[in-house]
Amino acid sequence: MLIEVKVQSLGLDRTNNNPVVILREEKGERVLPIWIGPGEASAIAMQLADWSFSRPLTHDLLVSVLSGLGGSLERVIITRVVENTYFAELIIQRNGDVISVDARPSDSIAVALRLDARIFAEEGLLEQATVEVSEDETVPLHLEDHGAQAKQEGKTEDLKEYLKRLNPEDFGRFMP
Repeated sequence: MLIEVKVQSLGLDRTNNNPVVILREEKGERVLPIWIGPGEASAIAMQLADWSFSRPLTHDLLVSVLSGLGGSLERVIITRVVENTYFAELIIQRNGDVISVDARPSDSIAVALRLDARIFAEEGLLEQATVEVSEDETVPLHLEDHGAQAKQEGKTEDLKEYLKRLNPEDFGRFMP
């Protein structure tokens, strides 16, 4: 089942200063953190801040090519995670045909934001990566714990446990 998500924020993993995009379900409290590269984080941050440039950046170029070829981005789907790597699909409509293009979630999100396209995640990703956190519940967790270490060592079960206890406030703010 697909769950619509929105970009809640961008953060920094305090252990290694890697950017993290935090996706929050549209009609709920669960979040999905996805570690991304600094270039993609900047592209997302610039779009969220409504910054524009005189010349197109890479994601702007992709939007122009897509539009120039008569296509439209129907939606983005974050489909799965394999060995701590997330996968996504751009669902494009062109001349009555629907085309699915494999893409990184970070690039997909940057393009979706530029085109006001909806973003979805497979429900299983939200279930395994996060838990609902009420306003009065605190999660005493620091990224310096074993989460980043588990991620680096590829210990999938440790990472899943770490992500279940994760709270978006545990991340620093990302500034491009």
